[in-house]
Amino acid sequence: MTPLQIEDAAAALRTAQQTGECIAPLRHRYPELDIDSAYAIQQSNTHYRLAEGRRLVGRKVGLTSLAVQRQLGVDQPDFGMLFDDMGRGDSEPIQMKGLMQPKIEAEIAFVLGRDLSMTLPGAIDVLRSIDYALPALEIVGSRIAKWDIGITDTIADNASSSAFVLGSTPRKLAEFDLRLCGMRMDRRGQTVSVGTGAACLGNPLNAVIWLARKMASLGMPLLAGDLVLSGALGAMVPVEPGDVFDTEINGLGCVRAVFEHDIGEHP
Repeated sequence: MTPLQIEDAAAALRTAQQTGECIAPLRHRYPELDIDSAYAIQQSNTHYRLAEGRRLVGRKVGLTSLAVQRQLGVDQPDFGMLFDDMGRGDSEPIQMKGLMQPKIEAEIAFVLGRDLSMTLPGAIDVLRSIDYALPALEIVGSRIAKWDIGITDTIADNASSSAFVLGSTPRKLAEFDLRLCGMRMDRRGQTVSVGTGAACLGNPLNAVIWLARKMASLGMPLLAGDLVLSGALGAMVPVEPGDVFDTEINGLGCVRAVFEHDIGEHP
């Protein structure tokens, strides 16, 4: 894609977010769109948001399910940027305004205590760098109509990210089993998603290692204080106004997402 096409695609995604009107898949509009171009579109909108005064607080890893990777025809995850205005508090009412075709998934979040600026971070580097983990809920969304996405659509659309909710029970890695920890997500008391740490690339640590290496290779290494959302532990669930989601991850704690019934109305 040409620089002009990249900027045009980035602007189309911003307009979709601003108006609430989804757009047709980018891969149909731009036949030349490949993964590198998709990340260039994402980076264009990252620069735009930073120029608006938003602050980058971390990254998210997507496509950590092997089944979803096969569905989209890829053999690795993707990543998106996390900005300060995407964060929501545990049990804080969340406005539906601004969320586009929202779905929710349970994840393990990591907060780094050391930089990962070495050329090829390994498992021991990542283990040393993680300060603590938290239970988290990611609210994903798509500016692409009817979630008709391919790998390039979701990458360009900041890995289909919208918002996130962090729990308030930080745990050191030695306090729970990353791979075997069970997850249950309930909607108003009814279980709607279950899983384990192993659902995320076999172990959520693998997702952080992949991300650390990817960001280092791009000259944008993960740094102390960064937040990493490592990927879903179970199925995504559509969100409706008034929904309340409670998630528990064994050994890590609980987190709740509360969605307003209507714009400006608290449940």
